[in-house]
Amino acid sequence: MFYLLDFSPIKPDIGLILWTTIIFGLFWLIVGRFAFKPIASALRQRELDIQSSLDQAKFARQEMANLKAENEKLLATAREERAKILKEAKDAGEHIVQESKMKAKEEAQKIVTSAKAEIESQKKQALIEVKNEVGNMALDIAEQVLRRALKDDKQQQDLVNTLVKEIKLN
Repeated sequence: MFYLLDFSPIKPDIGLILWTTIIFGLFWLIVGRFAFKPIASALRQRELDIQSSLDQAKFARQEMANLKAENEKLLATAREERAKILKEAKDAGEHIVQESKMKAKEEAQKIVTSAKAEIESQKKQALIEVKNEVGNMALDIAEQVLRRALKDDKQQQDLVNTLVKEIKLN
């Protein structure tokens, strides 16, 4: 009992220090072998996974940047193509409209020319018919005058006046 009373935590005994050191060394070896190695390898594996994820994220960002740049180029090309197609369509439309206007003008000119020619032809035909009618009437008048001329001068004068009145009425 006396031995237990002499124990002081402030002033440890050599045997206590020796046994504590041996137990701590064994504990350190056991924990180092069974706990620290798996923890260290897990930490290394986690570090590798994190680095791999960072590399993949960097690669994905770079790929996204490349895809974005490529998409911008494609969009610019598509816009240029669209503008070119619209310009060509507009030019083609204007060309078709101008061509149609020219054809319509030509067709109208042909119709006007044809109508003028037809009018002139009908005018000439009407004049010929009027001349023929006047000629026929003159012949009729002359025939009737000649018939009556043989009879009497007074009758001839009355006949000419009557015929002139009839011509004026028609």
